[in-house]
Amino acid sequence: MSGSRAPSGSDFGRDLLSRALEGTPADEHPVRHVEDLPPRRSAHRDWPHWADRDVIAAFADRGVSTPWSHQAAAADLAHEGRHVVLSTGTASGKSLGYQLPILTALAADPRARALYLSPTKALGHDQLRAAQALTDAVPSLRDVAPSAYDGDATTELRRFARERSRWIFSNPDMIHLSLLRNHAKWAVFLRNLQFVVVDECHYYRGIFGSNVAMVLRRLLRLCERHSGSPTVFFASATTAAPAETASELIGQTVTAVTEDGSPQGGRTVALWEPALLDDLVGENGAPVRRSAGAEAARVMADLVAEGARTLTFVRSRRGAELTALGARTRLEQVAPELAGQVASYRAGYLAEDRRTLERALSDGELRGLATTNALELGVDIAGLDAVVLAGFPGTVTSFWQQAGRSGRRGQSALIVLIARDDPLDTYLVHHPQALLDKPIERIVIDPRNPYVLGPQLLCAATELPLTDAEVRMWDAEAVATALIDDGLLRRRPGGYFPAPGIDPHPAVDIRGSSGGQIAILETGTGRVLGTTGTGQAPASVHPGAVYLHQGETYVVDALDFEDGIALVHAQDPGYTTSARELTDIAVTGDGELHRHGPVTVGVVPVSVSNTVTGYLRRAADGEVIDFVELDMPTRTLETVAVMCTITPEALADNGIEALSVPGALHAAEHAAIGLLPLVASCDRGDIGGVSTAAGPGRGELAGLPTIFVYDGYPGGAGFADRGYRQIQTWWAATAAAIEACECPAGCPSCVQSPKCGNGNDPLDKNGAVRVLRLVLDALVRH
Repeated sequence: MSGSRAPSGSDFGRDLLSRALEGTPADEHPVRHVEDLPPRRSAHRDWPHWADRDVIAAFADRGVSTPWSHQAAAADLAHEGRHVVLSTGTASGKSLGYQLPILTALAADPRARALYLSPTKALGHDQLRAAQALTDAVPSLRDVAPSAYDGDATTELRRFARERSRWIFSNPDMIHLSLLRNHAKWAVFLRNLQFVVVDECHYYRGIFGSNVAMVLRRLLRLCERHSGSPTVFFASATTAAPAETASELIGQTVTAVTEDGSPQGGRTVALWEPALLDDLVGENGAPVRRSAGAEAARVMADLVAEGARTLTFVRSRRGAELTALGARTRLEQVAPELAGQVASYRAGYLAEDRRTLERALSDGELRGLATTNALELGVDIAGLDAVVLAGFPGTVTSFWQQAGRSGRRGQSALIVLIARDDPLDTYLVHHPQALLDKPIERIVIDPRNPYVLGPQLLCAATELPLTDAEVRMWDAEAVATALIDDGLLRRRPGGYFPAPGIDPHPAVDIRGSSGGQIAILETGTGRVLGTTGTGQAPASVHPGAVYLHQGETYVVDALDFEDGIALVHAQDPGYTTSARELTDIAVTGDGELHRHGPVTVGVVPVSVSNTVTGYLRRAADGEVIDFVELDMPTRTLETVAVMCTITPEALADNGIEALSVPGALHAAEHAAIGLLPLVASCDRGDIGGVSTAAGPGRGELAGLPTIFVYDGYPGGAGFADRGYRQIQTWWAATAAAIEACECPAGCPSCVQSPKCGNGNDPLDKNGAVRVLRLVLDALVRH
């Protein structure tokens, strides 16, 4: 197939799609939508007049004769000292946009320094290798010594980076834990720091993004105290409001460059929904679809058999390995000579093994690779004919990042999104405009969350005493007062000082776990397999839970909150587990509420109490084996929720009888949780929900039928607030997703939830649509 490519992108992509469809049973018609995206011509600009001639020559030696328009525009802004965010598609060469001004500045001033930050070490190391190659090619840059400063670097390498390197490659975690904490040792670096690169900045969202925002603000604050004033260059995938998002990260104005001047081949996008299985039922008799992973394995094998180099994205490490195995098994049947040319790729592999796989795929030695999102960010994999996504990756931005791995360097390609059993996936394959038009989601962060701001403020004060102006600038007066009341800060005429002996940095996990960590240890060996937050531990590593780590399966023996450990042993029991929970909610403040006739909606502070009561064991085909009871402590979360109340009279007028109210509200809540990622850049695991026929609201709202969707982090993460601001878009999509599902009475693709503490009972699919339409009508009419 790849040797006889059709001249146009749509012909090639549709031909590949038709071949993939030949492998499906005759009675299945899984493709819900096909769209041909036209190619895009390149737009070039001359090299900027200020760019160093030797640096330009180094780029020319690597095949870059002239920059694309967006590269030159962003480089110009950065050279002028203006904070800039370059937000363009995958493979659009964003790196050159910051490499050009940085290398020119390093060549012009032997004291100049630069700092590069990425969310993953693998991406940072890729960019470090590129910088090393460029500086080696320019005589005046031989002393730059680009160096890694991360958790993998030895003590000697870290000292060399601090004392000798002029361009350091690190991550926000190391900046928080090491550089800012020991900034006196970094005084020369901070004084001469001219550029800070924040790569893949769309990755910084929710609690992680809120913490990173404070880390960046602390960094710029210390630069200013050491007489430095760096320019910040953000690189982002295509996303909504990139300038506003970048501005929130540093608290300063940022200019956006979004017009993509790179070429792009034509692409065919197919939205694929696996068939319902006739011989299998799930929880409460609900129909079950063929899994996205199994379907992706079959599609990848058929594409590989046609000669198409194919990359398949799955949601988990174990899923990557199972998908690769499934594709190899099918190829042994249809094209046995190609079975050995399919592999899996995920985090956890050694760096040299990952490089070998990347090279083999680019060179054509491998025809198919199943991967987690480890290959979503930055790594240059070129020349692929097709990308298959086993499930929507959570955000439209991530979808385009993954899809952009196909057709790189201008050629045409096929992209197939295979829907999981999930309301959001269901909605997108039936409403392609929400996916294929402009992204409607916005990166959500909230640096003012007191649970984020308090520890970050304490870190800043231990680095240098805080001034009144800084506390006001960060909108932190109330948080500072609370820290003083707790004896952690002291107010002096010169500002805010930490109490003696305080070292808050190690206790602040900027990745977002709250209340500490649970270390997951292998019984017998004591080997640390991973960690989880104490808030997530009862549901994920309770006794008897099946725990996956780097493709291996373990069973949890014990969970000890006091010692902060969970003990596991290696075993594949042949089933999976899912926790069942009891949840109570109380409204703890007034919040912001607006009445619309019989409906009141708003965003309010809440206290959520949660108790894991047991867990279901499910066979590999999804069938429930049994329920195992547990005795677990109750945990309480102070957070923020979207709240919606409806009068019983309005429900009755819309055909929802009193006995049907709990099931209708419950089903609407489940589906709304599944669709919130459409408007807020969150994962389903970041949020929770409660519905009740007699809600805990205050005043006249007390006792009314109520739906809550809340942030799963102390103080909130901004997701519920974003959902409230976009509730019409959000709930209209929720109703449409339920209506699009072909099941008769509710299933995991519409109103069932894998997290439901009540075993998905009661649920009323039709009642949920009535509830949602009632609310939407009230929002418009009142």
